[in-house]
Amino acid sequence: MAGPGARAAPSGKGMKTTVTTASLVLLLALPAAGASTGETYSPHVDNPYPTNVYWGDTHVHTALSGDAFAMGARLTPDDAYRFAKGETVRANGGEEVRLRRPLDFLMVADHAENLGVLPRLAAGDGSVPATEVSRHWTDALNEHPPVRDILLAEDLDAYDRGWQLLVSAKPAHGADYALDESFERSLWEEVIANAERHNDPGTFTAFIGYEWTARAAENKPRMIHRNVLYEGGPEEARQVLPFSRFHSSDPEDLWAYLEDYEDRTGGKVLAIPHNGNLSGGNMFALNTLGGQPFTGAYAKRRSRWEPIAEVTQLKGDGETHPLLSPTDEFADYETMGSFTAASAKGDKAAPEPKAQSKGPTAQQDPVALAAQSYSRSALKLGLGQEAQFGVNPFKFGMIGSSDSHNALSTTNEANFWGSNGLSEPSPYRAESRWESNAAGYAAVWATENTREALFSAMRRREVYASTGPRITVRFFGGWDYEPQDAMRPDLARIGYAKGVPMGSDLTQPPGESAPSFLIRAVKDPDGANLDRVQVVKGWRDSDGSLHEKVHNVALSDGREEDAGGQVMPVGNTVDVQNASYTNSIGDSELAVVWTDPDFNKDELAFYYLRVLEIPTPRWTAYDAKFYGLTDLPDEIPMVTQERAYTSPIWYSP
Repeated sequence: MAGPGARAAPSGKGMKTTVTTASLVLLLALPAAGASTGETYSPHVDNPYPTNVYWGDTHVHTALSGDAFAMGARLTPDDAYRFAKGETVRANGGEEVRLRRPLDFLMVADHAENLGVLPRLAAGDGSVPATEVSRHWTDALNEHPPVRDILLAEDLDAYDRGWQLLVSAKPAHGADYALDESFERSLWEEVIANAERHNDPGTFTAFIGYEWTARAAENKPRMIHRNVLYEGGPEEARQVLPFSRFHSSDPEDLWAYLEDYEDRTGGKVLAIPHNGNLSGGNMFALNTLGGQPFTGAYAKRRSRWEPIAEVTQLKGDGETHPLLSPTDEFADYETMGSFTAASAKGDKAAPEPKAQSKGPTAQQDPVALAAQSYSRSALKLGLGQEAQFGVNPFKFGMIGSSDSHNALSTTNEANFWGSNGLSEPSPYRAESRWESNAAGYAAVWATENTREALFSAMRRREVYASTGPRITVRFFGGWDYEPQDAMRPDLARIGYAKGVPMGSDLTQPPGESAPSFLIRAVKDPDGANLDRVQVVKGWRDSDGSLHEKVHNVALSDGREEDAGGQVMPVGNTVDVQNASYTNSIGDSELAVVWTDPDFNKDELAFYYLRVLEIPTPRWTAYDAKFYGLTDLPDEIPMVTQERAYTSPIWYSP
C-alpha cells in the first residue's frame, strides 16, 4: 500500500526460522507417494482442535455510515471488502492503496441509525422522504469542500478550517428523516448482498452485521456501543431488520432482539461491546441502564450475548488505565481522554475495590469511573458478581478491531491510513490528529476460515487482540504442564490434551496443586522482535476485595527480574528522525511454562497474557519523515510499544 514512509527491514539478533502451523498443515496434507487411498500422510491433519490463527476486523465503517460520510468517506462496503482481500482501491483522498497482507475476515459494521441516508441525499435519488431535516442536510452536504482539497490545504490553519467545516455539518445519528420500512429494508438488503458477494468459504469470510450506536446519556463520552455480528447468511438475516438506538438504547432490549432472532430464524448472533474506555464509567457499571443492581438473570444474559469485547482500536486502548494500575509500567498505552487531570499520569494510587461496590456511584469518583470503563478492571468486577450470583456478567474474551470510518482497515504504523477521510495521510494530521491509535486486529483460533468456524471460536472466546502486529500467541491452562512442554514442536497438541485454551475455565484443582500455564508467542514475521510476555492475574480474596498483579514470565535477551521484581528495559533502537529501528534487541519467540506462585484454591481468579514488542516508530514518526516535519510539539509521541492481549483463562473453586 502506498503511503507516508517505509520501515527498515527486520534484521539482526534473535531471528529464527519458523515453520508456521498453517504451513505445516498444508505440507502434511499431501498424500504419500504411491498411495492408492484418499488417506493423508499424517493422521494429525484431522486434529479436532484449531491449528490456524485467522486475522480480521469486525468494525469497519463505510460511506453508508452517516458520520463517516460527513467526514469524507466515499468508499463503499464493496471497496472495504476488496481492500481487506488485498485488492487495490482508490482512497477517499484520491490515492491508490492496497493492503500488502490481506485479512482473513471482515465485518462492515455501518451504523444501524440512518443507515445509508447521507449517500442517498447526496445523490439526490429521491428515496429519502422530502422533509425539512432532509432538505437541511442536503444543503449542508452540497456545501462540503472536497476531502482532497482539505488534505492538500496550504497550511495547518486551512486544514483545520476545512475539518471544522465538515464536522460542523455532520448530522447527528439521531436525526429524524421520517424513513419508512421499505427504505430500511432496501439498505439492509444491500448490506447483506455486499457481504454475501465477498464471502468465500475457506478463503475469505465476510460477516453480515452492523453497529448499534447506543448511548447511556445524550452526550458522546457516554457511549455504550455494540457491534452485532451474525453467523449465518441471507436466509436468516433477511428475516429481520437491524436493531438501532431508535428502538432502544438499553442493552437488555438489544439482547431480547438477539434472542428473538435466534428463536425465529434458527441462526446465531452475538454482540461485541467496544470503546469502554470512552463510556464514562457506563460500559462496565454494576447496575442496569435503568439504575437497578444486577441480578443473576441479568448476569447470565449479558455473558450469553456478549462473549467477546473489543479492547483496542483507533479511539484508544482499553486494557487498563494508569489510574487503575499505577504500578504497571505499561499501563499508560495510547490512553485517549482522561478522568481527571492527574489520571493520565497515574498520580493517584488506585485503592483495591470491593467486589460488591455498586456502579455509577462513580459519578464523582474518577477511580470508580475508570474501573467501569476498562477491560482489566471489568474482569475483576466480574469476579465479584460471580461470587454474588454464581454467574459472571463480564466473562468476555478480548479482540481488537479498527473502528475505521474510511472503509480502510489499516493498523500498520509504517503505513497508517487514518480513522476517516479527513485523517488520511497529509502533512497536518500528525500535529492535529496525533491521538489516534493505529489499531487493532482480531485474531481467532479456528478450524477453518468460514463464518461457522470463526463464529464458534468467538463464542468459546478462543480469540485475542492485537494493536496491529500479527503476533502468534498460544495460551493454555492446566494442572500438570511440565517445563519441557514449552519447547515441544507439537505444543498445541500438548496444550489441548493436558488443559484448556484461552477463553476457557479451570476448575477442581487436584489436591493443593497450583495451575500451570503453557505459553508461546512468536513475532510478526514482518515486524518487531518481542520484549516480554506477561501474565496478568486478577483475583478476589476472602474479604471480597479485588486485586491484580502483572507477572513477567518470559523475558528476551536473557534478562531476569531482580530481587524486587524489576526488569531492565529491553532497550530502544528507534531512530525517530529516520523513522526506523532494528531487531538487534529482543527475541523472535518466547515460550515458557509458568506456575502461579500465589495460588489460593479458594479464590476466584483470571489470567491473561500481554505480549509486548520492542519499541518501534509510531505512525506520527513515519508521517514526520515522509512530509519533512521538523517542529512538531513535544507532546506528540513518536515511539510506541505494540502488544497483544489474549482472552483470559478463569479459575473457579
